[in-house]
Amino acid sequence: MSTDEHGVVFPLSGEGRRSTTSVGRAVAADALRTADPTGARHAEQETGWRSGYLLHFRRLVEAGLASREASLGIATAGLGSLRSRMRVLDESGDERTLEEWATSEPMQHLETVTVTGTGDPERDLSLPFHGQRLRGDALLERLDAWVAAGVLEPSASVAVRTVMANPDWLRLEGRTVVVLGAAAEMGPLQALLRWGARVAAVDLPRPELWERLARTAGSGAGTLLVPTRPGGAEALEQRAGTDLIAGVPGVAGWLADLPGPLVLGNYVYADGATNVRLSVAVDALTTRLQDTRDDLALAFLATPTDVFAVPREAVEQATRNYEQRSGTARLLGRPLRAASAGRLLRRAYVPDADPGINDSLVAQQGPNYALAKRLQRWRAAVARDAGATVSLNVAPPTRTRSVVKNRALAAAYAGAHRFGVEVFEPATANVLMATLLVHDLHTGGGPAHAHPWQDEAYAAVHGGLWRSAYAPRSALGLAALLGYGAARG
Repeated sequence: MSTDEHGVVFPLSGEGRRSTTSVGRAVAADALRTADPTGARHAEQETGWRSGYLLHFRRLVEAGLASREASLGIATAGLGSLRSRMRVLDESGDERTLEEWATSEPMQHLETVTVTGTGDPERDLSLPFHGQRLRGDALLERLDAWVAAGVLEPSASVAVRTVMANPDWLRLEGRTVVVLGAAAEMGPLQALLRWGARVAAVDLPRPELWERLARTAGSGAGTLLVPTRPGGAEALEQRAGTDLIAGVPGVAGWLADLPGPLVLGNYVYADGATNVRLSVAVDALTTRLQDTRDDLALAFLATPTDVFAVPREAVEQATRNYEQRSGTARLLGRPLRAASAGRLLRRAYVPDADPGINDSLVAQQGPNYALAKRLQRWRAAVARDAGATVSLNVAPPTRTRSVVKNRALAAAYAGAHRFGVEVFEPATANVLMATLLVHDLHTGGGPAHAHPWQDEAYAAVHGGLWRSAYAPRSALGLAALLGYGAARG
């Protein structure tokens, strides 16, 4: 049986298929059932889920705005529904529940190999940007420019400035940061090692990947802990790594014994339905570690292409941008809106909305991507409510490999600047988000808020999607059209 056919899998439907559509539809309905019974019925009856999911994932946010209890109820119900539906197949084809598997003893115990960096830790924060490294006044000026342009929330600038004023925070002294998806372009591994932190890396057993990670660790100033299969005669890269979709019990056993306090950072990604399987496996690992360790903090990156409630100040700036758009934009906008029955170049928010709803879901990314990322937001909210330290920050649109291989998204990103959206390079985005992680870990997850939507909006680096004049999806097609030539280049 191939690795694609065992580990965490979708359940069999009545037709004998492992249907991602039926699971996504059912989870959305279950999550909405108490807070929005009408929305739950509509989700259950959705016949075109692969495009219709956009409406239901928006309702999951809107219904939660009624109260803190409603939002947490949606998160709890959604988590429970997804986890109860997913199944695990072992290599012999036997099926188990997720809970049985996640709490089972590992078939093989992982060992630890330590790679110690030989460099000196960075003593102050610097940010790569357009071929330079910004630090000191230059970095402060860049933060001011981003705030003025509406690229990030002012609270993100405050958080970065706080880390700049406390450079000793960068080493995360005494902590072990687990980076799930260690080789991810948006992950913090390289920055953390450059700052001198201790990092436990988890990623697939691919020799070329671990060769690269070992080189990064060796040239850094921190310590890299690598999970390896027994077999000391083989080179590190030949026995390092594990597939989380099938290996949660082994990884949980390995992490249980690492020095703490422990930070479990979720930076995993896979294409299509595998992304949901992987995210469910990570969630099972998370809850197992929560049961066995009392020093566990959680870290996530939220995608900007999702639905968020946003503060009044973001609505006000977007409204100003719409009202102050150029004469050419006004002239072209009217016929485009008329020809598209109002779908193109719609204003971002109803004026004076508090909070506003920013719907930046991208249909091309699909319902499985949306479900995998929403699962992480739900877990963050529930864990924070239970008293855990949680770092969840909205990351900017970024030209990662997973994005630019999609031609439509690559073109939209290439044209996004015409609509007030800044797309980041990976080198800038991952250091910026690692800085926000450092801030959150030293401040107990940031300030306490009355409602989970405010926790998610705090220190968001959305690239301008929240403060643009136009509703993002109403400008996406035009951005792609304008950016197509640049994307091909």
